[in-house]
Amino acid sequence: MSASDSCKDGTSKSNNDGICDVNDKLKNMSTADKEDVSICANCGKEGSSDNMNTCNKCKMVKYCNAVCKKVHKKKHKKDCEEHQRLAAEHAAKIHGEKLFKQPPRLEDCPICFIRLPFLAKGRRYQTCCGKVICSGCCYAPVYDNQGNEVDNEKCPFCRTPKPSSEKEANERMKERVEANDPNAIFNLAIDYRNGTNGFPQDYKKALELYHQAAKLGFAPAYGCIGIAYENGRGVDIDKKKAIHYYELAAMGGDLIARHNLGIKEENAGNMDRALKHYMITAAGGHFDSLKEIKDMYSKGHATKEDYTKALQSYQEYLGEIKSTQRDKAVAADENYRYY
Repeated sequence: MSASDSCKDGTSKSNNDGICDVNDKLKNMSTADKEDVSICANCGKEGSSDNMNTCNKCKMVKYCNAVCKKVHKKKHKKDCEEHQRLAAEHAAKIHGEKLFKQPPRLEDCPICFIRLPFLAKGRRYQTCCGKVICSGCCYAPVYDNQGNEVDNEKCPFCRTPKPSSEKEANERMKERVEANDPNAIFNLAIDYRNGTNGFPQDYKKALELYHQAAKLGFAPAYGCIGIAYENGRGVDIDKKKAIHYYELAAMGGDLIARHNLGIKEENAGNMDRALKHYMITAAGGHFDSLKEIKDMYSKGHATKEDYTKALQSYQEYLGEIKSTQRDKAVAADENYRYY
């Protein structure tokens, strides 16, 4: 006789208690899944989950009708508030884990394969091929197969001649935008925001393009949306939305947005959260964040170990982005900085 038969007959159950219990639980689970029955928290009446009213706030209890829901409201209030509190704590914990997770870093230069610098002056976007190239490679001379220096007025990556006019540059930008290149869309948004390169100043158009670039995964666009909401550029001022978009940008790897979040947390007295933001941005090359950590250390809001770790990570970043050609570019152009 099998164990399942002995459970049915009630014979020799003492020898198969564990197996019988498991069989009973599996049977009950199977029945519950099929029937999908819920019980009214007020009167105890059973009903289908799809047809019952649910508490709008905690979503944890069900009622057979609106009357039972109203009658049970006072009795359920305390439990409902506790459910909401626990749910909010859990949501905040999950959000915090995502927010302070190590973000993605900038890619390497496609020519020298050295990490691209954080500062925008240290890299350039090419509208001809859509590549972002470090200024060191843009500055580097080009030689022919006999070692003679040749005309360098071409893209360092695809060797397309540089645009001869603003109109030609804008036409290339338009082609990249039509190809759904998020970097080009973002750059066009900047032109509309500032009214540069022949484009009229239009905050609403800029905001529209920011959203388009953000949806394509370009994190700095979220940061600019946050700035728009914080300063009322093309939209009404909304500080909560500004923080929301700063956080999206930070999670996508935008150091400027994360540094801004650190400043806001520090001003609000949330030193632990501010320090977490600064530690991430300092490791990514944000020098102002390193200074903020030093200041926090001098005021007793950060430890010596915190500042030492931040300084070491920042120096590691400098080591990763340094190259002889980039140093030459700095020496040749005082306006060019990459660190």
